[in-house]
Amino acid sequence: MADRTADRILFSLKTLGPRAIGDLGADLDITAEAARQHLVRLQEQDLVQTSEERQPKGRPKKLWRLTEAGHARFPDRHGQLTVDLIRTVRATFGEDGLEKLIAAREADTLAVYRDAMSGTKTLAQKVERLAAIRSNEGYMAEWEEGEDGTLTLIENHCPICAAATTCQNFCRAELEFFNDVLGPDCTVERTEYILADARRCAYRVTPS
Repeated sequence: MADRTADRILFSLKTLGPRAIGDLGADLDITAEAARQHLVRLQEQDLVQTSEERQPKGRPKKLWRLTEAGHARFPDRHGQLTVDLIRTVRATFGEDGLEKLIAAREADTLAVYRDAMSGTKTLAQKVERLAAIRSNEGYMAEWEEGEDGTLTLIENHCPICAAATTCQNFCRAELEFFNDVLGPDCTVERTEYILADARRCAYRVTPS
């Protein structure tokens, strides 16, 4: 049970970002003291760390966040193998060869995503379906609809982060096929980016 609670704490910090002890306790329906005890043990394992957030009044708020090791608890699919393959392709075939590889992957992915969109009628349904697809691929995705009609696709984890760090064209390709899959009646823009030190990737979908 203790291990399950610790895993839930890590998951909450991964999906919701830095949290105060009281907020974590409320998230998991446990007492603040129980949350503190788990956090101390996780800190001893170098999985979480603390920071302070200034408040308009009073003392700074103490927040808990994942360390690099904590983020590493969430899988990066075959990270080192993929990085090695990218380097080999680049060295053997040059940037043009690597670009052809990415284009081929993009075409295959686009065909799968288009097929998965079958039956969706509204933009919200498409974004919801896209979030489900991305979650199945390990991106821990969710979506939100704003009061102004814009939609946001959120990816709390990047299972290909090592590959994307080595070759950011993977990220460029993803943004392009999001635009393609969601159709001409909207625009998609990236508003948060893990590789730019954000804790997640987020995409704003604005109806035309």
